[in-house]
Amino acid sequence: MGRSVVLAGAERCGRCRLPPRWCVCGALPSVATATAVDVLMHRREQWRPSSTGALLARAVEGARLHVHRSDPRSRSQVKPPDGLVRSGHESWILHPHGDPPTETGPSGKPLQVILLDGNWREAGEMTRLLGDTLLRTGNQGRETIRLVRVACPPRGRFWVRDQHQPGHASTAEALLVLLDLVGETMAASRLRLHFELHVWATLRARGKRALAEAFLAGSPLCDAIPAVLTALEQATPR
Repeated sequence: MGRSVVLAGAERCGRCRLPPRWCVCGALPSVATATAVDVLMHRREQWRPSSTGALLARAVEGARLHVHRSDPRSRSQVKPPDGLVRSGHESWILHPHGDPPTETGPSGKPLQVILLDGNWREAGEMTRLLGDTLLRTGNQGRETIRLVRVACPPRGRFWVRDQHQPGHASTAEALLVLLDLVGETMAASRLRLHFELHVWATLRARGKRALAEAFLAGSPLCDAIPAVLTALEQATPR
């Protein structure tokens, strides 16, 4: 397992995973969406404070978090976590190798999006172990499940991790694109504030003040929640 400040004993907020000094819980209202959101988080990702899958689980109303614990060396058949696929929904698994999205379904079913939360290797692992099973069985024929890709911007805003290839995006950024795509622009705008605040506060908590200031220069946070930013900054020891 990779290095984890949580496992190392650093004090963190149990919800936003930031040090108490930079806790952003309560800074923004939760986000309501017509799209049902489920996050399938790789077992290693749950120990990474920067995870945007955890951000979605706390910021989006009704979002559910499932931890993928299967051993990638096992040759036994891998089953999806219980309850991952929602009954009565058109279910999309977001992945760069999926098909372009279309309408949510011929019967007008509500949309569920399943987001794979982990680095690119871990997301590939979850796709191989779970994707084929889900797509092949269709949850015993009761639901429609598709592997779908969305076009993310060439350069993302997830500045707390290295971006190895253009167009690769964080879990939260993929959901932002999807929400805009299906017409949930208000939900996308509100979720973007949660994402931007998460990135900025993480950079500040890591002592990367100059980088955080550069990030803030291109962020909607300054216009949306200036008082919150001021309060956080003023509490910083000079």
